[in-house]
Amino acid sequence: MYDELTKIDIEKMQEELRYRSIELRPEIIEEVKRTRAFGDLSENYEYKAAKQAQRQNDSRIRYLENMIKTAKIIDGSAEDGCIGLFDKVTIYLEEDDEEQIIQVVTTVRCDPMKGFISKESPLGKAVLGKKIGDRVTVKVSDDYSYTLTVRAIEKGKDTGDAPLMQY
Repeated sequence: MYDELTKIDIEKMQEELRYRSIELRPEIIEEVKRTRAFGDLSENYEYKAAKQAQRQNDSRIRYLENMIKTAKIIDGSAEDGCIGLFDKVTIYLEEDDEEQIIQVVTTVRCDPMKGFISKESPLGKAVLGKKIGDRVTVKVSDDYSYTLTVRAIEKGKDTGDAPLMQY
C-alpha cells in the first residue's frame, strides 16, 4: 500500500521530520529528565505529560518516515478544462441551493473546514476530471448521495499553501 503524494507533500514531510528529530526530540528528552527529578513518579503529572509528548512525537516521526518511504510521487495535473489536483473549483450544491469553493488536494493535506478536499474522498473522486457545467452525483454511502454542478474551475498548482494534516 502506498499513498499518492506530490513532491511538495514529501518536502513538507521531510521538513517536519527534521524539525521533530533534530529540534523537538532533544527538548522533550530534556523535559522528561527535568520532570523525572521531581520525585515520586506515580503522582508526577508533569513527568506523565512529558512522557506522553515524547510518545506522540516519536509516533509522528514513525508516521512521517513511513509515508515518505512508501509514497508514490504524482503530478496531479489534468488536461485543460478538466478538474485536477490543486484546482479551485466552484460547485453549486443543488440540495442546499448554495455555492462553495473547494480545492482538491492530496490526502495528507485535506482540511474540509477550509475547503481543502481529499482526492480520495467521495467529493474529490466525483469531481476530478469533470468540466464546467457537468452535473455530478456524489455517493457518500449506500443510503445517501447528493448532486452538484461544476460552475467554475480556476487552474491551480501545488504552492504548498495547504498544511500537512495533523493527527
